Order: sequence, then C-alpha cells, then structure tokens
Amino acid sequence: MKFHSIFLAILSFFILSCNGQSSKEIKTIDSKAFAEKIAATPNPQILDVRTPEEFTSDHIDNAKNINWLGNTFVSDVEKLDKSQPVFVYCKSGGRSQKAAEKLNELGFKTIYQLDGGMLKWDANGHAKPTDKIIGLSVPEYNKLLNSDKKVLINFYAEWCAPCKKMTPYVLQMQKDLGDEVVIIRLDADKNKTLMAEMKISELPTVLLYDNAAVKWKHSGYISETDLKKQLQ
Repeated sequence: MKFHSIFLAILSFFILSCNGQSSKEIKTIDSKAFAEKIAATPNPQILDVRTPEEFTSDHIDNAKNINWLGNTFVSDVEKLDKSQPVFVYCKSGGRSQKAAEKLNELGFKTIYQLDGGMLKWDANGHAKPTDKIIGLSVPEYNKLLNSDKKVLINFYAEWCAPCKKMTPYVLQMQKDLGDEVVIIRLDADKNKTLMAEMKISELPTVLLYDNAAVKWKHSGYISETDLKKQLQ
C-alpha cells in the first residue's frame, strides 16, 4: 500500500512537470496581446498554418504560410529561427494548437498561439479595414429574418469538425420542420462581413429569431435533441 502511494506521487510529479514545461513554452494569448507581442518583436516570425486558399483570402501582415495539413510542414518550419519567438495562428485554434505542440517538440523556445484564431482576431477588430462586402450585407441579412415563422440561422464552415457533425441533422430539420421554422445555413468563409459585424468568433454558431429579434444564441457543437428543444 505504501509502495502504491509512493508510485502515484512520483507519477503525479512527472505528469505535472511535463505539463508545466509545455505550458511554459506554448503561450495561448488573446488577440490584443497577440497583436501587441508582434508589434514589440523585431522581425517577428508569424506563422499562418491554414491552407494556401485561406491564406490568400486574408491573413495577418507579414505572416508566412506553412500549411499544417501539407506534407512539408516540419521541413518548412525547420528553416525558422528556433531561438526567436514564433507566432502561430489558424482559423479558430484547432490546427494552431497542434502546430504549436509540434513546434515545441522541434525545439522552439517561445511559442505564442492566437486564442480563437482569425475568427476572434477579426471579431475583436484587428482585421484590415476594407469597404468590400464579402457575402451578405447586414441589410440583406436582416431581410432573411422577415418571416411569420421562427428563423434559425446556422453559421458553419466546411473545415469545421463540429459543423460537419451537425450538418446531416440540420439539413434534415430544414425538410422536416419547414412548416414551423425557417432554417438557413450560412458559410462563414463566404460571409466574412457578417462575421465581423456580428462579432461571431466561434463555429458553429446558431441564432434563433422570433419577429426578427434574437431569442437564443449558441456557439459550439449542440446535439440534435438539444437544438430541437429550443425550437419548441
């Protein structure tokens, strides 16, 4: 019994030590701190780990695109200076977390990860100023809400794993519940103006309207059962 207690104590110390080392080298910070750290760092190494298509559509100034899903991620990041800070981001944080862990394994000393990715970067007002409307404008969006039925808006993205999990039953609900509620799915990547204006920083996001007023909002995965409860 005594040996068992000692073994557990040693194991706990080892786990805590490992976690402490990882958290020391990988710092997940919000968009404001991320921007300030970049501004204060001479020649910052900014790493966008999204796909080339995502990078082309918009990215943080002076960022370098190395696709986490590509075949040359490790060989490409090995060309960076491991002794200098590296700033990592993706769309929402999933890919950048994995990339940051890999950078840690490869020996990078200081890694800053953007919490919430470009979604929160844009929602918090760090996006480049532009007059270009991408996707629906706010007035066009508001027209969608003009209905004598409840209106459920589902913001999603093709790359978003929770969104993919929800897609089958949301599409089925569109067919089955058409007499009771209008269900509209909007691709976040094709409606960036709305995402920024409405400060939507997480996917999936669903909003339920009644008489054009928001009655309920949820960000993140939600089960079919729980979603249907909100429509009753």
